Amino acid sequence: MKIIWSDFAAETLKDIYDYYKEAANEIVARKIKGDIFSTTAQLINHPESGQIEDTLLQLNERHRYLVSNNFKIVYKKIEEGVLITDIFDTRQHPTSINNPKRNPKPQ
Repeated sequence: MKIIWSDFAAETLKDIYDYYKEAANEIVARKIKGDIFSTTAQLINHPESGQIEDTLLQLNERHRYLVSNNFKIVYKKIEEGVLITDIFDTRQHPTSINNPKRNPKPQ
């Protein structure tokens, strides 16, 4: 199973890294990024290991999520593998995950 990152998820991860690099330091930023990558690694062998993402049920695309620190890693199975669609800061209101104008930067 292959892990693929959507442009939005990759940009969100970059924004998270940049935010923590400034707000804390590069070590903290690298740790958070590394934790997210480590969490996604389990999807290679267990693509349905995460819970169903209830806030995205209306899309009918069977989104699931895993949690790493304060972040939901939202993904779905596709023909080519597992597509990471979003990294969502769980300190935001849960329904803001559906906002197409959502700022991916941590709050």
